[in-house]
Amino acid sequence: MKTIKLSATDSTNSFLKDLSQNSTLENFTTVVTQNQTKGRGQQQNKWVSDPYKNLTFSVFISFQDLKVIQKKYLNFAISLAIYNVLFTKNLPKPSIKWPNDILSANKKICGILIENTFSGDRIKNSYVGIGLNVNQETFPEYLNNATSLKLETGIAYDLDILLPTVLEEIKKNIKLLTSKKFTLLEEKYLDVLYKKNIPTMFKNSKDEIFMGIISGISDFGKLQVQLEDDTIKEFGLKEISFL
Repeated sequence: MKTIKLSATDSTNSFLKDLSQNSTLENFTTVVTQNQTKGRGQQQNKWVSDPYKNLTFSVFISFQDLKVIQKKYLNFAISLAIYNVLFTKNLPKPSIKWPNDILSANKKICGILIENTFSGDRIKNSYVGIGLNVNQETFPEYLNNATSLKLETGIAYDLDILLPTVLEEIKKNIKLLTSKKFTLLEEKYLDVLYKKNIPTMFKNSKDEIFMGIISGISDFGKLQVQLEDDTIKEFGLKEISFL
């Protein structure tokens, strides 16, 4: 497993994608930087991270036989890998917030961005970007729901030790994925899904507020919510938010 360390870059995902277009990459090649200047999150959001304090890295994963329709299981595998590592750190109430934010209680500690290339009906390569808040102790005011390992546990972590631990867990879960252990991955993901089976207030893309209960994830990775009339409605990433 090759690791490329950069002192600074705009985006580790962008760097890794450019690298893969110009060379043949070993599976699980990882790019990690001490200072990511233009980190990206879901929905074109920015990922803000203080230099030298956190883990900002991307992993290249190639697949031989993963269908596009099975994409949600890739998300399960990566999310669970980060969750599993953080669970060992005795965080308060760790969970996965759909689709792949990792929370401690109600605060975000890790964000994941998965970008794929395709060949026909198969996923060819994935670029898995991860921003894990580790030793950062203050965040901008507009990130009032952000937290870090140090804030939650009172412990400062060695980034050079933590990164290989995370990468090994990713490799283990990708092995489950390529072995087609889809049911196991889904069960584990749903077991730790934030607010699952709990009556919750949501807001849709029309700013309508409604009560619902998260019941599962559809075949296409959409969030399934049971409404007050007991019907199940499915929502994409930009179609629903927690109130």
